[in-house]
Amino acid sequence: MPTTDELKSIASQTRRDILRMVHAVNSGHPGGSLGCTDFFVALYHEVMKPDAKNFTMDGIGEDLFFLSNGHISPVWYSVLAHYGYFPVSELATFRKLNTRLQGHPTTHEGLPGVRIASGSLGQGLSVGIGAALAKKLNNDKSIIYTLHGDGEMQEGQIWEAAMYAAANKVDNIIATIDVNGRQIDGDTDQVLNMGSLEAKWQAFGWDVMHMNGNDMQEVVNGLNKSKTLTGKGKPVMILMKTEMGAGVDFMMGSHEWHGIAPNDAQLEKALGQLEQTLGDY
Repeated sequence: MPTTDELKSIASQTRRDILRMVHAVNSGHPGGSLGCTDFFVALYHEVMKPDAKNFTMDGIGEDLFFLSNGHISPVWYSVLAHYGYFPVSELATFRKLNTRLQGHPTTHEGLPGVRIASGSLGQGLSVGIGAALAKKLNNDKSIIYTLHGDGEMQEGQIWEAAMYAAANKVDNIIATIDVNGRQIDGDTDQVLNMGSLEAKWQAFGWDVMHMNGNDMQEVVNGLNKSKTLTGKGKPVMILMKTEMGAGVDFMMGSHEWHGIAPNDAQLEKALGQLEQTLGDY
């Protein structure tokens, strides 16, 4: 069982990987990836602990994760690699021709750890609910996890899925929203003000909890707490407060780093703020 400090070390290296990946091809989405790093590290290394060496698409008997906001693929790829799904050296192929590490996760390249193509926002919750129902039909007690962006809540399909899950008591799914208040066009409240997400999800029949997504111990505690809410007749929603660009001071506080890669000087400055803990690829 990794300690909190060990998880933080993995997260630091993950943030370095994210920056190096998007810089190398001058393309990608560093902001949200950096903000969600602690969540991914805690989910894989502490909460789900999947069997990376025996990956199967059906995932029978194990917890499954589906990334809905697929543009933050750099953080997922780094965590999958360091967890053992594929060689860490493969991170150097991010967004290059014929790579398995496409800008948005895909399945036809056969990348271990990825079960659906994602990036068309709004679809991941529906997929997760389908997987959760399959678990119930198979009497599989495992849990389904999904991650979404707060800007993604502007998609209508999200709310159709929300209604369906509550009405059908899909209580083996834990969805998380990255509430960083930013999307590609600006602050979410200015692009399309959604009001209270807590009130909305409660009204749609979900159990709702909050956690600070940039505090590793709180993420671990929050994810473990969310598991205790499953199996009680309601789907579970975590509203996770994060800062876009977390870990790199000049990337925080603005939507501008949603989809912009750092230049050489910016990369050097950012890496200087992050400890190299596992070795760069």
